Amino acid sequence: MAKFYSTKTYGNEQGLSCCFRQWAAEHSHCSLLHGYSIGVKLTFECESLDERNWVQDFGGLKDFKEWLKYMFDHTLLVAEDDPLLDNFTALESIQGGWENKGIVDLRIVPGVGCEKFAQLIHNTLSEMLHVNKHNSLTPTVKLKSVEVFEHGANSAIYEE
Repeated sequence: MAKFYSTKTYGNEQGLSCCFRQWAAEHSHCSLLHGYSIGVKLTFECESLDERNWVQDFGGLKDFKEWLKYMFDHTLLVAEDDPLLDNFTALESIQGGWENKGIVDLRIVPGVGCEKFAQLIHNTLSEMLHVNKHNSLTPTVKLKSVEVFEHGANSAIYEE
């Protein structure tokens, strides 16, 4: 059966500047805290277009864009199995940050890196699309893949 595809990109210039470390990469400087202004590319697919001949109404992604900002805009992402998790959690309670907050805005996630961020984003947006399926004008739309960019040279893709 034929399929239609559309893409939505939140580029590196969007300012999703986050910091993380890949603690298990002991052989690499990636085990150190480092950060990027990540970019995200979403690929949607459907079997039939909606009444406007669209695959996905990009205007319907406002809640998702807010979640992206919450997760990746000036945050520190730490893997739930990071052996130094308690240290990072303690940094969150040290006052001195913006608006009298801690010195980090911590997000504890299943794993870090472009591959794990792509999976997290895919799972989150897929759930959002499922919950809002009744509001979608394209009932067959689904999220095909998510690509996360560190910068123009490095990215990873997650697809179910």
